[in-house]
Amino acid sequence: MSGPLGPIFNAMLAAMGPTNETAQFLGEEQRRRLLDSLFDSIHGDVPPDRTVFDTNRIWTSLLAQLVAIAPDVKVICCVRSVAWIMDSLERLQRRNPLQPTKLFATAEERQTVFTRTEALARRDRLVGFAWHALQEAYYGDLSRHLLILEYDILSQRPRDCMQLVYRFLDEPWFEHDFGNIEYSEEQFDATLGTPGLHTVRPVVAPERRQTVLPPELFRKFAKLSFWRDATGSNASRITVETGRSDGSHEAGVQEA
Repeated sequence: MSGPLGPIFNAMLAAMGPTNETAQFLGEEQRRRLLDSLFDSIHGDVPPDRTVFDTNRIWTSLLAQLVAIAPDVKVICCVRSVAWIMDSLERLQRRNPLQPTKLFATAEERQTVFTRTEALARRDRLVGFAWHALQEAYYGDLSRHLLILEYDILSQRPRDCMQLVYRFLDEPWFEHDFGNIEYSEEQFDATLGTPGLHTVRPVVAPERRQTVLPPELFRKFAKLSFWRDATGSNASRITVETGRSDGSHEAGVQEA
């Protein structure tokens, strides 16, 4: 579930650019303090001994700015096969066939599974933007700040994966109850016209199912899991490395 800080951060960054003619009077340190102050404004009520996790797909596109403000920043990137993401979004659409969603801008985009997935995959839309932004960070010179955490292995071995997350963050271990994690944002989802989008099942466990995507589409999007190849990146990774013929997986963990 994304919070409001990312878009506000991006808007302030834009306001300090050439479109604002008075921004030329801002020095580099003033710019840094202004952006840094947003974190205190949004999360200032969090006790100083707590760690803040601010969630937004935009952060991987702003990694250089984050590092300029907080040199030790760490970004956890939760990833999943794009094919299964598209499958989940298509299932959501089919569960609510009488309710148009804000995920699509026009009736033409909503028309078929091909137009719907094409729209979502565009570089400025829900899936496409996140995929492009993550690639930028993953292959960039600041990739050491990233931890890639893949859904498939997290759902199979949640405790092992979370222990590695805590190690990456250098935080003391907290014992989670992976059989009791219900979460939902019903009002937010209703506003988007996507009931159930952020509803989380109570038990962390893998879910086997048949895709509703046509084979052509599934194969197309299944090729996009670039994070399974460590070449050219210094990101730490908790990923599914190898697939077996029976559809099960082995886990691979690689740290930079």
